[in-house]
Amino acid sequence: MKANVSFNSIQAGIIILLMIFLLPLSLEAQHRGERAGGSRERSAPTKPAKSQTRKTNTSSDSKANVNNKNANVDNSKKNANVDNSKKNVNVDNSKTNVNVDNSKTNVNVNNSKNVNVNVNKSTVVVANPRPYARPPYVYGGHRYYCYHPYAYHPYTPFFWGPVWHPWGFFVATLAATAIIVTVANQQYHYDQGVYYVASTGGYTVVPAPVGATITTLPPGTQTVVINETTNNYYYGGTYYEKKPDGYVVVPPTAGAVVENLPEGGKEVKVGEVTYVKVGETYYQPIVQNGKNMYEVVDVKDGE
Repeated sequence: MKANVSFNSIQAGIIILLMIFLLPLSLEAQHRGERAGGSRERSAPTKPAKSQTRKTNTSSDSKANVNNKNANVDNSKKNANVDNSKKNVNVDNSKTNVNVDNSKTNVNVNNSKNVNVNVNKSTVVVANPRPYARPPYVYGGHRYYCYHPYAYHPYTPFFWGPVWHPWGFFVATLAATAIIVTVANQQYHYDQGVYYVASTGGYTVVPAPVGATITTLPPGTQTVVINETTNNYYYGGTYYEKKPDGYVVVPPTAGAVVENLPEGGKEVKVGEVTYVKVGETYYQPIVQNGKNMYEVVDVKDGE
């Protein structure tokens, strides 16, 4: 019994000694664990911080990229504007070129100048021997004599058919029926009531030169009564008088009445009266036998 008690006492002493030595170690280990846990808890938030930093950097980078994109977009817009302006400039230049191509109108202007020069030489109005029963219309230092009362109606040019052409009209070639007529050392080409002069690349229609003689009148010629002894023949704005050797181009006679006027005339306002001016000849609109007609006006200076 004594032996057992002593053995148990020894075991109890050993256990106590072990507890004395092991307890501080376990406490120290526990403290180390707590320190390690604390450090882990402290270091854990740093990871989100790093991720936030990355996110921040990412957002700043994306903004930078967006800005770069915007910058690129703006630059592209600038470039697009520059290109558009260039396109607009090209379009305007093309319009300018089109206007330059319209230089054909200058040719018409030049032709009209030549026509006007010829008209001045060939449309002198011949005075009528019959006295005027009506007083003249006076305006602007001129007296306008007519036999018939003024009756306005709009000027409408008349077309005499496909073989007739107005003054200034250009053709490249003439028909085989054309003949040469010489007046005052100037050569003209005549064909079916139309007179031409040679021009660059073809022929240009001009007013009939006074003094030109033809043997046959063109179809559609009308008779115009001048007085008791004289008649004229009228076609396409040209007056003819019968002579022994044919029909001679003459200026219009004051008081002559015709139904149709050719293309190339224009309405001219003289005070309260509107005349039609063809070349240098004034026509007064009248009504005769219920028809719209035109009378050649005798214009004189002075009031």
